[in-house]
Amino acid sequence: GKLFRWPDLQHPAELKPLCECQSFGVADGPTVCCNPYHFSRLCGPESPPPPYSRLSPNDEQKPLDLSDSTLSYTETEATNSPNVTPSDFSDASTSPDAMKRSHWCNVAYWEHRTRVGRLYTVYEQSVSIFYDLPQGNGFCLGQLNLDNRSETVRRTRSKIGYGILLSKEPDGVWAYNRSEHPIFVNSPTLDIPNCRTLIVRKVMPGYSIKVFDYEKSCLLQHTAELDYADGPYDPNSVRISFAKGWGPCYSRQFITSCPCWLEILLSNNR
Repeated sequence: GKLFRWPDLQHPAELKPLCECQSFGVADGPTVCCNPYHFSRLCGPESPPPPYSRLSPNDEQKPLDLSDSTLSYTETEATNSPNVTPSDFSDASTSPDAMKRSHWCNVAYWEHRTRVGRLYTVYEQSVSIFYDLPQGNGFCLGQLNLDNRSETVRRTRSKIGYGILLSKEPDGVWAYNRSEHPIFVNSPTLDIPNCRTLIVRKVMPGYSIKVFDYEKSCLLQHTAELDYADGPYDPNSVRISFAKGWGPCYSRQFITSCPCWLEILLSNNR
């Protein structure tokens, strides 16, 4: 890994095997994969630092940003979404074999406040969400058409590239940044408990982050019943923006100001 990808790598514990590798999850197997491109780097500590130790907004490598947004956009503007026919893009989720299995999440793609296309249902343990590739299965965002896109959206879409790999694993849901630009992630299980301010994590290219922890989510839902959180709140959703962050350290205060972003709607079926 130090030789081919990360000269500053200090310890194997900083790496995480990718789920697409054939040796993933095989304990005490006859072979051990040493392909550095079958691994990703872990994104920072599992527990973010307390508010008083936040880094300066001028620090480009800050590990997190805080957002005042507590809104969930699952149902907003759904009726205004443009119609996308199945022939517009390849969708492996509608195959007969896939329909027999239960899904573990739905993915919604948004441009600012407009949801583009329909929900993409995920049945496999992992899914690639990318802009445009000549081969491979997954959610191809480049094939989703929308009239009168702004130039800002067009520029950001061009930065999605290989996008992300989203995988459901025994300890939770992971996102691996396969693009050449950072992604920004927010979910209830990344937040500080009993804190009304949401945390947005910056994930650099080649890094992975656990975007959702099932065990922690169960605890948070129990406390949420006692706190009576105000406003729309979905404890089983993850939001990921491409290239552009949001929060008080940015000109974009809410994720609906981001040109291109995803809403991962997790199923209750584990």
